[in-house]
Amino acid sequence: MGTKNDDEGKTFHTSTWTLEDRHFPNDVALRIVSMLKVPDLCALGSSSVFWRQLCASDFIWASLAKKRWPCLDLCGNNEEKNLNMSQNAESSGYSKLAVPSQGWRAFYIKLHAEMAERAHSLVELVKQSARYESLEVGDYQRAMEHLSKTKMGFKDVQLYLLTAKHSVLVNLIGLHYCLACLGIQSEYVKEALAKNRIADKHICLRWWSLGQWVNGFRRGDEMHVCIAPLSKLLEPKQEQFLYVIQRGAIHEVLRVQISADFRSSAWVARDMHSQR
Repeated sequence: MGTKNDDEGKTFHTSTWTLEDRHFPNDVALRIVSMLKVPDLCALGSSSVFWRQLCASDFIWASLAKKRWPCLDLCGNNEEKNLNMSQNAESSGYSKLAVPSQGWRAFYIKLHAEMAERAHSLVELVKQSARYESLEVGDYQRAMEHLSKTKMGFKDVQLYLLTAKHSVLVNLIGLHYCLACLGIQSEYVKEALAKNRIADKHICLRWWSLGQWVNGFRRGDEMHVCIAPLSKLLEPKQEQFLYVIQRGAIHEVLRVQISADFRSSAWVARDMHSQR
């Protein structure tokens, strides 16, 4: 409480309002905290002892973890489910995902760091497989399979894959994973592309198909080309793009290649039938 003089010389009282435990019932304070994002939650937790204890609540961090990683079976203290989850994680080559005894906040922080490592392993896989900034469809599908085993959530993909510092090949894999594996609606993916300033990055798809038979003669093999920015791949008229790379080089399709640059010489650098 303090005092202040106005322009006419009159004195009135002022007070400083602070977020302390006496201002809020616990249920109201918990409701406020549950509406915050992680950065805001951490900032509020550093303001006082009361808010630090509340912001470290298992209830809050369990909700955040389940929301961020819906693909994981985050089952709390159920020992049987935790055991199955841990075994599945070990079989996929990753560390155990059972909730640690120190609580959900520590679990969230640990898994956040682990997802960054998994994203890095995917980026390295793409770099090792790419030639002349191009991926053969078989390498692309292996990268998608690798990503699906990581159980990354939409937030992880936005943080680690849909970024301007990575090649458009990595961006495309992240986009495809969001649609095909996470089931994220296209408008949310489009917002993420725009927010991270990669919506206008172009990708090139080329594939060879067997020539058709006409009057007893087979025509020459045909090459098809599709070039589009990442944002356009989310439109219905571009569904063929993702369909072709998901289907791969089978039956009448001889070869499929995804490139960051249409002028890439990788198209002629490898045998056309290498993907069959």
